[in-house]
Amino acid sequence: MHIDYAIQKDEPPAITENSIPDDVDLYEKWERSNRLCVMFIKTKISAGMRGSVDQHNNVKDLLKAIDEQFQSSDKALASTLIMEFSSLRLTNVRGVHEHIMKMRDIAARLKILEVDISETFLVHYILNTLPQQYGPFKISYNTHKDKWSINELMTMCVQEEGRLLMELGENALLTIKGKNQNQANKKGKDKIPSQGGIKKESKCFFCKKKGHMRKDCSKFQKWLEIKGYAKPKETYGK
Repeated sequence: MHIDYAIQKDEPPAITENSIPDDVDLYEKWERSNRLCVMFIKTKISAGMRGSVDQHNNVKDLLKAIDEQFQSSDKALASTLIMEFSSLRLTNVRGVHEHIMKMRDIAARLKILEVDISETFLVHYILNTLPQQYGPFKISYNTHKDKWSINELMTMCVQEEGRLLMELGENALLTIKGKNQNQANKKGKDKIPSQGGIKKESKCFFCKKKGHMRKDCSKFQKWLEIKGYAKPKETYGK
């Protein structure tokens, strides 16, 4: 449809009374393309930024004004991306794939802004942002004679993540088992001893008071004397 014709070609001479039909057709073709391009570009610029861009009816002039407006913004964006890149850290064993993808994306955006980050540097930097659980994995890479690409690093990190998660799961099971065993041992020590090992408290069945047996009860012995029975110590020795 040649909608971008006005971006590729300069504006032709304006139509006059002396213009030939071919010149009229050419100008109308360019004018239609220019009008559509300007309208499309303006609809894609947010309302908050539209006022800061100089208004132009010529699509080439409009694009030039947009480039001039965002030259300084590119520098600010690069600084923001560098700060974000340098502050990224993986704090957990999980999510290493997403972590690497995010850092890779920031590096690609910086490259568009003419801030190049080599793949070798990116691999080393990503390794340094991994948590301490990946320590043996980092040592393995540093002692390895071959260099990894970013794709190889991602594959190896995902495998290491799976191994670490399995190891953490086994440690958690052992910890729970140990706690259950300790609780069982504690409960065994706190068990109430059998009735045979408990010394019952003395109780007199005559006066119903605790602390002595009936044979040692003074009231019971007086009662025996009143009734005329033999002395309690001789008759009721048991």
